[in-house]
Amino acid sequence: MLYFDIDQLKFDEKGLIPAIVVDSVTKQVLTLAYMNRESLNITLEKELTCFWSRSRQKLWLKGETSGNYQHVVSITADCDKDALVVMVEPDGPACHLGTTSCFSNRMFDSEERKEFSCEMLMSLIEGRKTEKKEGSYTTYLFEKGLDKILKKVGEESTEVIIAAKDRDKKETVYEIADLAYHVMVLMIEAGISLEDIHKELASRHVIDRKVKQEKMTS
Repeated sequence: MLYFDIDQLKFDEKGLIPAIVVDSVTKQVLTLAYMNRESLNITLEKELTCFWSRSRQKLWLKGETSGNYQHVVSITADCDKDALVVMVEPDGPACHLGTTSCFSNRMFDSEERKEFSCEMLMSLIEGRKTEKKEGSYTTYLFEKGLDKILKKVGEESTEVIIAAKDRDKKETVYEIADLAYHVMVLMIEAGISLEDIHKELASRHVIDRKVKQEKMTS
């Protein structure tokens, strides 16, 4: 669905507009590229990112040679309509160096504010399985195996129920966090990714939306 015409966008003096490409699942910034009117029209038509290469002075359909296409989920303009955020589902690495993102040279980390994401936690948990760390509780769970992991998931589920039944919000949040962690351990053990869960939930959302539409028209 197109919400407003391309003519409302503000292209610069060279006819370009910056496009920040973001993974729709992980929310990781993949790359910063530029579009002109033609490449943006192609992007909208094909629902694949197409850019204007400033170095080669030509249109560039991402993935045309590498196979690493970027399937467009949404495009959002900023308040001045002179920059775009393009949410995509990538088929492969965004960077020509073969990395997931072009932004891989970390420059600074705050000592007081720590970055966190479920993706980072999953990566850490996976690391505890592949590179066992002595004294690590996560490594201990993997060493004990599936039955132990399943037992912990069951125990934490019960703790969530008890806390929620007591209407203790703080305790419920704490227990849900414990449950989420142990479920992530189970996911790594079972070879399930966050993207797998995201896709399953997304498919259910579409089904639910169709059901609602059917009710409205019946």
